[in-house]
Amino acid sequence: MLTVIGETLIDEVVSDTASPRAHVGGSPMNVAVGLARLGHPAQFVGRFGDDAYGRMIEQHLRDNSVLSPLPPDVHPTSVATARLDPAGGASYEFQLVWDLPGLREHLPALLDGTTLLHTGSIATMLVPGATEVLRLVEQAHPVATISYDPNCRPTIIRDADFARAAAERFAALAGVVKASDEDLEWLYPGRSALDSARSWLAQGCSLVVVTRGSKGPWGVCAAGEAEVKAPATSVVDTVGAGDSFMAALLGALVDLELDGAHRRKELRRITREQLAAILVYAARAAAVTVSRAGANPPSRTELGELS
Repeated sequence: MLTVIGETLIDEVVSDTASPRAHVGGSPMNVAVGLARLGHPAQFVGRFGDDAYGRMIEQHLRDNSVLSPLPPDVHPTSVATARLDPAGGASYEFQLVWDLPGLREHLPALLDGTTLLHTGSIATMLVPGATEVLRLVEQAHPVATISYDPNCRPTIIRDADFARAAAERFAALAGVVKASDEDLEWLYPGRSALDSARSWLAQGCSLVVVTRGSKGPWGVCAAGEAEVKAPATSVVDTVGAGDSFMAALLGALVDLELDGAHRRKELRRITREQLAAILVYAARAAAVTVSRAGANPPSRTELGELS
């Protein structure tokens, strides 16, 4: 079982010239859906309210065969509202609730059979929920591979020093880290993203991958470094591309049977050739997603097999 813990929310688009539009979002939730579409049993541990938007989220998870073990809570479902001006420019408002008060009583069942636990984004930086997420990661570490994507949100977590400290706490527990070059340049100004990734590897990660948009992804492991080109594609929008990349990266590691704490030595010995193949596979997933509207990750049939 692959477990993803983090936020889900409703992305709401409002303007004076069109009816409001709403769709399910949230980086960790997108990763869980991406894993399930690639054929990997996945559960999503996150919060949403007992309201209309919460029911949208529940239905989306069910439609994608993602288990959702935590029940709705009494707080409103989180919403990110984009208000469009007449020229199409957007200003953003966030109504975020990130707390997991019922998590502890569900912990034993959540970790039962989990071989990989992924987290990141707002969930690992916004308190009080981030404290519970860290506790869950610490408890999962003895049995599961931990993966992490900081997916920084400077408009929400504005203090880079605070965000860097939070990211380093999770990276220290993670065997696999994926970050964008923009994430790393914000967290570590004055240092290249690749040097920051190398630093995280030196501190104990087995695999660190940096996404670089059209430049293509780059990764580093104990055996060395690899980079591949971004596939040629027509871009509709980039929503969810990084999450599809993350899901495919994790799915590839599972296909290679490198998940689980008992396989940490094997993960640490991943070869440059394996790393390059994983980057190609994950980049293909991101390319499919950007070729269509919204966070719509590919199925296994669309993506094909890891080569």
